Formats: sequence, structure tokens, C-alpha cells
Amino acid sequence: MADRKITSVDVARHAGVSQSAVSRVFTPGASVSKKMADRVRKAADDLGYRPNVLARSLITGRSRIIGLVVAYLDNPFYPDALEKLSAALQARGYHILVFLAGNSDSDVESVIDDLMDYQVDGIITASINLSGELTDRCRAAGIPVMLFNRGIEGSGLSAVTSANKIGAAHVADFLVASGHRRIAHISGWLGASTGKERRDGFVQALEAEGLTLHSEYDARFRREKAAEAARAMMLESEPPDAIFVGNDHMALGVLDMLRFEMGLDVPGDVSVVGYDDVPMAAWPAYDLTTLRQPVNRMVEATVDTLLSEIEQARPPGTVTEIQGELIVRGSARTSEG
Repeated sequence: MADRKITSVDVARHAGVSQSAVSRVFTPGASVSKKMADRVRKAADDLGYRPNVLARSLITGRSRIIGLVVAYLDNPFYPDALEKLSAALQARGYHILVFLAGNSDSDVESVIDDLMDYQVDGIITASINLSGELTDRCRAAGIPVMLFNRGIEGSGLSAVTSANKIGAAHVADFLVASGHRRIAHISGWLGASTGKERRDGFVQALEAEGLTLHSEYDARFRREKAAEAARAMMLESEPPDAIFVGNDHMALGVLDMLRFEMGLDVPGDVSVVGYDDVPMAAWPAYDLTTLRQPVNRMVEATVDTLLSEIEQARPPGTVTEIQGELIVRGSARTSEG
């Protein structure tokens, strides 16, 4: 048998069972006894058999493959989130294909075309903007699309995000309560829902306290732009005493610049607060106060919603916001500090 490809018929003959029994053993979610599964898997191991997933998809109409599209992985929030998404999908019997795409229409369109060629059962986009035309094409192809950590107003697509406005308001309340009055904001891209919602929630909470922003800059979620903005702010004649940065990726760059390029004391000279709570935020070198995105709950909601659209034909359009908590560390002074 070593001279030809081992088939399910060979496994069935070796195990003394029917070919349909072999098929059930290697079909996620199919009903089969443990004794039967053990017998078939031992026969498969003996013969070196591996099921042909693509061939089975032609029969079932399901590839059990989910496409994950992300704009960039330099933001440490996304490798962690994608790892959790992958594990959660695999636990439900699905495999993943990860594609990187820029936010230009041509980049995204090319990636979506590739995913359609792979006959994916669904698509999860992380911080990607989809045009109405692409959304319509996916809908026409019967491929559910799930937005992770970004919403697109009027798209009709399901989305899961943290409660960005509420989280940013918590940051504003914390800074005001800690005695800060010259409060600046370095936002993420204001053309994205995450950047805009965090900025709006922050500004509205400050206004409720009778304050306005000391200064602000749209750093488009870029670490180097955020560092440049913070440098310019701190060189003003009356610099801010606190900076809320729209995500941790940018905030870590701001901390490096303030401490090691400008020689400033954080939080003595200026407090810095981020948003995400990536693993690096807790490192002693950064000790970053930040609003924690509830990534585990966001992943769970994303997978549940997408698979309900795939497996139960649930209509799209479910928008879920999950509240996170403020994690107070050493980069921001408190009312007691």
C-alpha cells in the first residue's frame, strides 16, 4: 500500500468497519462511539491515512475553514487576539487561514477574492474596512462576514467590539479624579470606529466635568506618529499633565520617547494611559495604566455569532459591545499619588 495513496476504503477494510463509519469518525460533530472511533483511528495510524478535507468539502458543501483578515500585526493586541480566535475556532472543529491586508480598497478586495477561491465558510476581519460592494459580494456568495474590534455603520454586518465610548469615559473620569487638568489625547485613526468612539467617549466625559482637551492628534494607530505627537505636546510652553493614547501599541512608543528621549518622569511630569492591556503593558519597563479590552469574551462572542450564521442561518447584523475595566499601574498618578 505504500506505493499508492491510502484511502478511507483501506482504513475501513483494515478496521473491519464500513466506509461510512470511517467518514463519521473524521467528521467533526458526527455521532460515533468511542470504541468505534478508537478502532478506526488506530487503523488510520497503522496505515498512515489522513482524511482529505477538501474532497469532503465538495460532498458536504462546507470547507470548515474560516478566513481571518487583519490589517497589520505590529500592534501586539492582534497576535494575541488571533491566537485566541484560532484556538476557539479549532475547538469547534474549524480551521483558519490568516491573510494580511492593508486598508486600501484594492488590498482588501484582493484578499477577499483569495478567500472566496478557498471556499471558506466565513470571514472574520480585524480592523479592516469593507466597502459596500465587497460586503454585497460576500453576501451574494453566502459567506457570512464578522467584524472584530471594529464596526462599520450601515454595513448590516455583525460586529464585536469593546465598549469603546464607555471605556474611554472611564479613563477620563480616572484622570480628572486624580487631579489632572491639562489632559491631551493621541487618538487612533478617526476614520475607524475604534478611534472615533474612544475619542468621542473621552471628550464627552471631560466636557461633563467642565474640561476641554488640552490638545489632540490623530496618530492613525501608528507608534512613531504617536511618539512624535507626544514630543510636540511636551515641548509646548504649557505641556499636558496627562495623555490618553488610543491604544497600547502607540502608548508604549509614547512612554519610550518621554522617558528615554526627553528624559521626563512618568508619571511625575506627565501621566500616560493606554487602551487594550496587551501583555507588554504589564512589563515592569512600561507598567502602563490602560483600559483592558475583554479579549476572551470578545473572541467567544465573535465565534458564537459567526458560527450561528454559518450553521443556523442566523441573519447578520448582531452588534455586541463588551465592557472592559481600567487597569491602574505606575504610568499614571492617582489621587493618592
